[in-house]
Amino acid sequence: MFILQEAPIDHVKARNMCRNPAQNGALVTFEGTVRGDEKNGSTVSELLYIADTPACLAEGEKIIAEALSQFSITEAVCIQRVGQLKVAETAVWIGVWAAHRDEAFKGCRYIIEEIKKRLLIWKKESFTDGTKAWIHG
Repeated sequence: MFILQEAPIDHVKARNMCRNPAQNGALVTFEGTVRGDEKNGSTVSELLYIADTPACLAEGEKIIAEALSQFSITEAVCIQRVGQLKVAETAVWIGVWAAHRDEAFKGCRYIIEEIKKRLLIWKKESFTDGTKAWIHG
């Protein structure tokens, strides 16, 4: 399951999205947060995430399906935030359930690497000095 949302990610609710917890011996999660990087003497205070929603939803679901078919995992969820996020807020949360930890780790890494490469999401940094800049990448 792939979700784009503006609201903060509820980690407890996300962990409870697993439909069949009894068959799993492992849950691997990844949580990406907004960093307060320093650039040119000023510090990042916020990030604006803008997504091509239809394209992201389609590609995100495709990535989840690929992970489910390539690894021995039972379920996978990726929640990606959009909108304005402050430093230390969760920007992306991934949960991967499996019978065993090794496959859960592999599936989780696959999902984060692929969404970073393939999703049409743009980020604009806001700095403590009032300046703003798009992140290139």
